[in-house]
Amino acid sequence: MSNTLSSMMRKKPIQPERTQLEPTIGLFQLTMLGVGATIGTGIFVVLNDVVPQAGPAVIFAFILAAITAALTALSYAEMASCIPASGSSYSYAYATLGEYLAYLVAWCLLLEYGVSAAAIAVGSGEYLNKFLEITLGFKFPDSLSNVPAVGGVVNLPSMVIVALCCVLLLRGSKESTVVNTIMVVVKLFILCMFIGIAITAFNSDNMQPFAPHGYTGVWLATATVFFSFIGIDAISTAGRY
Repeated sequence: MSNTLSSMMRKKPIQPERTQLEPTIGLFQLTMLGVGATIGTGIFVVLNDVVPQAGPAVIFAFILAAITAALTALSYAEMASCIPASGSSYSYAYATLGEYLAYLVAWCLLLEYGVSAAAIAVGSGEYLNKFLEITLGFKFPDSLSNVPAVGGVVNLPSMVIVALCCVLLLRGSKESTVVNTIMVVVKLFILCMFIGIAITAFNSDNMQPFAPHGYTGVWLATATVFFSFIGIDAISTAGRY
């Protein structure tokens, strides 16, 4: 029994990893990786779900989530400097809390990335389907663009997006970050252009009611918005490369 407990609580030695691989991701590309994850998930995917919950008060949901994410990022930065190893929170837990808790953290990470990747794939698939409809006049039928839970058979556009991402990742981390950086710059330009155009039609009457579901709606929206800041974990791992 004591041996089992000892093995469950044993910790990974803190030592720099030795690798012959040359760094391929710079500070700017790494920053764009986190920004891209936040913008892509938070604005283009999550926003459609949190606005009905919080209404115009979704502004405060983003502010609260951003503050929480900033404090979390500071913790990640300190851990990454103290434990120079890839693996993100799994390695941090392994070095400080023991093998068993690190095992649980690893499964939580797998669940986190699985759920987030699925949500992003669904949102991106909807945009792809709409893009094809506008540009080529072709649209995937509902049976091939929705999951069985909503009457579909398979979400083919999302599968196409995931396959394209896999092909890009197989090309290498450098190529992936270059494409991501270009996409982030384009998205930032589009958002700035959208703000500049939309502000000319601003109407304060649309801000009423400001929080239709009160504090409850804002807190629920905050929890969902924080989901868009998962890029923190990816940065701490990608920073090793």
